[in-house]
Amino acid sequence: MSSYPATIPRKVNLTEIKPSSTEAGDNTPEDPSTESEIESPGGRRTLVLIAVAVPIVLVAALLVWATIRAGGRAGGAFVNDRLGEVRIDAKQAPPIELASLDGVELSLAGYRGKVVMIDFWASWCPPCARETPVLTEVYSRYRDQPVEFIGISIWDRGQDAIKFVRDFDIRYPVAIDHQGKTAIDYGVTGIPEKFFVDAEGRLVKRFVGPMDEKTLSAILDSLLSRSTAAR
Repeated sequence: MSSYPATIPRKVNLTEIKPSSTEAGDNTPEDPSTESEIESPGGRRTLVLIAVAVPIVLVAALLVWATIRAGGRAGGAFVNDRLGEVRIDAKQAPPIELASLDGVELSLAGYRGKVVMIDFWASWCPPCARETPVLTEVYSRYRDQPVEFIGISIWDRGQDAIKFVRDFDIRYPVAIDHQGKTAIDYGVTGIPEKFFVDAEGRLVKRFVGPMDEKTLSAILDSLLSRSTAAR
């Protein structure tokens, strides 16, 4: 059974490129045709195109790597095992327009006036599986309050995501981000990863890693209190 590579390909550091033989003290004359080619406008344009293309290729390779699965599990480089808060400046939350697993259009704008927790996860992610009972329990306790959860499956297969939702009896809306656009819009770096949107539609908190019941409840209570005070 295959598995992921242990490391992510390292970006090329241009400062590590070795000097030419002339710079190193070698007096062997260089081929003038090579020098003129590099110094010509066409040569410079070629170097610029290469410099731009290399990072794009590396990012594309990482995205492909993230979507490949081996033995029902993906590489651990994208799994957040420990809870931590990422400090962010409050701003308008990026829009979410996805089809839920129930076939209903899922739009973040439709939840304006509510506190929304957005959870990015995958069926093969062990920390996601560990925390899902916590999410479902907390969600059930806040059902009568202006709170909504949105689960977004990424780097996953549709049938696996559907089975995961059924196995854990997830009652809040869940969608699959097939194209990865929503994950990119939110700057997701791994899973599980959560974003909290206040009643005014502003993105106010971001957490990586599995969340415990006490922490999740405290965040929701705090945002609900702010919402009530602002009325």
